[in-house]
Amino acid sequence: MRHISGDIHMAKVEIFTAQGCGYCARALRLLQSKNIEFDHVDVTLDMEKRSALRKRAGGVTSVPQIFIDNDHIGGCNELMQLDRLGHLDKLLAL
Repeated sequence: MRHISGDIHMAKVEIFTAQGCGYCARALRLLQSKNIEFDHVDVTLDMEKRSALRKRAGGVTSVPQIFIDNDHIGGCNELMQLDRLGHLDKLLAL
């Protein structure tokens, strides 16, 4: 949790995934291990959601794609690297 002007602000976390994606499963496990709330959007069969994700992620078409407080973090490898470096907990304010 982050403290802002005396109010508690929890980071908004969004993850976009597709079924059968091992990297998606790995990223989801990491987020779940942090015991945080996140919005999970499955784009497997939804071309409209995929198109919107591609625009939001700067043209990236792979999944997963993760956003924290509307900032594009990247995919699974970037999420894991943030965690290894100790930066993920700071972004999540844990």
